[in-house]
Amino acid sequence: MSNRLPLLRCIVFLLVTALAGPIVLQPAQAQERVERKSFLQLLFGGGGSTKKQERQPARTSRVARTAPRVAPPPEPVVEKLENARKILVVGDFLANRTADGLSEAFAEAPGVVIIDRANGSSGLVRDDYYDWPGEARQIVEEVQPSIIVVQLGSNDRQQLVVDGEREPVRSVKWLAEYERRAQLLIDALQQRKVPLLWIGMPAFKSTSMTTDMVAFNGVFRTQVEKAGGEFIDIWDGFVDEDGKFIFTGSDINGQQVRLRGSDGINMTKAGSRKIAFYAEKSIRRLLGDAASTGISTLDSSNFPEIFMPPAPGENAAAFMRTMPVAMTDPALDGGSALLGEMPSTAGLVRSPRDQLVLDGVLPEAPEGRVDNFAWPREEQ
Repeated sequence: MSNRLPLLRCIVFLLVTALAGPIVLQPAQAQERVERKSFLQLLFGGGGSTKKQERQPARTSRVARTAPRVAPPPEPVVEKLENARKILVVGDFLANRTADGLSEAFAEAPGVVIIDRANGSSGLVRDDYYDWPGEARQIVEEVQPSIIVVQLGSNDRQQLVVDGEREPVRSVKWLAEYERRAQLLIDALQQRKVPLLWIGMPAFKSTSMTTDMVAFNGVFRTQVEKAGGEFIDIWDGFVDEDGKFIFTGSDINGQQVRLRGSDGINMTKAGSRKIAFYAEKSIRRLLGDAASTGISTLDSSNFPEIFMPPAPGENAAAFMRTMPVAMTDPALDGGSALLGEMPSTAGLVRSPRDQLVLDGVLPEAPEGRVDNFAWPREEQ
């Protein structure tokens, strides 16, 4: 027992010394953090490396760097020719959007330029705000267009003053006065004797507004065709199979897109392009090669003379119409012969086909064929 006492005192002394430890004051700039040793390290050594361990920088996750997205270069603008055909667009706010659609349709045609002279709040009723028959003469004289496109009527659902009395929309007197004003506008636009394309009104979200547009289209069609112009009906492009208004429908490529704005009145960009597509077909027919994309000059070879078709009853014999193509040819091989040019049958003996189709008589099968049931069979 006496031999263990000095050893225990030594251990206690070392333990107290290690825990207390001398406090050494050093300047702040020279202070370093020293790792404190454990009791076992003091007794048996180890872990006393005097080399200062350098701190390893924390690892950061590698972020994949992607190349910055570069916007595609803008498409080059096709420069229009000096003598390019001018397409004048007049009308209300729908005509404004139709002009945008036509500009897109003929953007790559150097020989066609679209002139937008529409007034968004105008119409045929409020001539005190904008007098279209009076303004049209000045516009046509200034622009000197080759073709005139009209789209009007969206703002005309208002009363008309006739003989000092206010007439409701689509009353007998209202329609008579509206027809008179439409005729005045047509006469003003035709002073240069150029083709007139009048685009009809589409359906709208409001049922009553749609009903009025049907009546307006009837007036426009009658007056335009009477004057020898062309009425372009776009109604079926903006209704479903039941004739009801639609917000979404097929665009010019057959894709389902939004055609109308949320108010059920205005057109989207796709809707405006669709309206322009209806007029584009007639314009390209009238312009011929002048509406092509690859021309650099306009001359007599690709600059056809545009003329107004005669009004019904006026020199109608001089206006040649295309004869109908015969649809009775069973081959349907796309032949170019028209109905009046097809030769009559020269032979008097009918072919086996004629006997079957016209007479219902099945010709006799040749000998040796499986459907020849003649008996007795001849020996081969």
